[in-house]
Amino acid sequence: MNSTIRAYQLLAGFERWPTWMWANHEVAGILAWLREWNLARPDHLRTGFYGLDVYSLWDSLREIFAWLEANAADALPAALRAWHCFVPFGEDPHRYAWSTRLVPASCETDVVGLLAEVRRRTLGRVKDDPAAFDAVQNALVAANAERYYRTMVRGDRQSWNIRDHHMSDTIDRIAVHHGPGSKGLVWAHNTHVGDARATDMAQGGMDNIGQLMRQRHPGEVFLAGFASYTGSVTAADSWGAAEQTMPVPAARPGSHEDLLNSALGGPALLVFGNDRSGRWLTEWRGHRAIGVVYDRGHEGGNYVPTRMAGRYDALLWIPEATALRPLHHEQRPGEPELETEPTGF
Repeated sequence: MNSTIRAYQLLAGFERWPTWMWANHEVAGILAWLREWNLARPDHLRTGFYGLDVYSLWDSLREIFAWLEANAADALPAALRAWHCFVPFGEDPHRYAWSTRLVPASCETDVVGLLAEVRRRTLGRVKDDPAAFDAVQNALVAANAERYYRTMVRGDRQSWNIRDHHMSDTIDRIAVHHGPGSKGLVWAHNTHVGDARATDMAQGGMDNIGQLMRQRHPGEVFLAGFASYTGSVTAADSWGAAEQTMPVPAARPGSHEDLLNSALGGPALLVFGNDRSGRWLTEWRGHRAIGVVYDRGHEGGNYVPTRMAGRYDALLWIPEATALRPLHHEQRPGEPELETEPTGF
């Protein structure tokens, strides 16, 4: 079976809303290419493909069960305590989150206890055992997802920081797992990649991946953003709704995108360099952000006040963007995972 077919089959099983974010022809093409690239190299020189977010609490619990059953069966009671705590909520993060608001009791103690048990059982094995590394990561996902749900349902902006700190910590763990000299390419939305301190996010006390990576690894991080003037995008008009191919209107007058469209004739890569004293780099302008939900009726709300000199090290300018091509459509409109909602805004 060739790599392209394998990639399509793998992504066809991706069912978590929004499915089109990963299950699309563009990601399938990257995975097919990466597999062929890796096959031509020894194991220690191959490139991995990892998720970073606090996705599915229940899937992570199942993965922990499988690892414990195969490697430390006597530790299963700790996993069962966590599982039984969540069972009444029918694998519905909304129900669990709201229950913690109405009643002070939560599953925090059980899931943190499970994390401690998994860490104890994998001690000394994580570096050389990918399965043990996965078990620890799934335990961390479970613990941080539980904390995220409890925080988000209270309307606390700290829920944004829980996600981005988790993702940043995951990046660091993957780097340690691969050893000294390893490099990583992090693919995320501009609101996660661009340094939050150069946007209005900082006023709300929010951190993000770009900021945290710069602070933790000074001089070793390069942040690149994307911008476009018009085109099309695959998005939904409300949370949990089916995807649509939507037109992206011309950028608002006075925005970064509007200025770039006037100054540049076509696609460009702008590398900012050390001297960032230029007028465009230092002034504050709106910078368009389109997520998995796109509200065309309130276009002004899609712009984030941004100082380019601080937010990125480079910007990829694509005058006319093209929508992702989903491998399949959403099976039915439903409730999204809470952790994918942009609670910081």
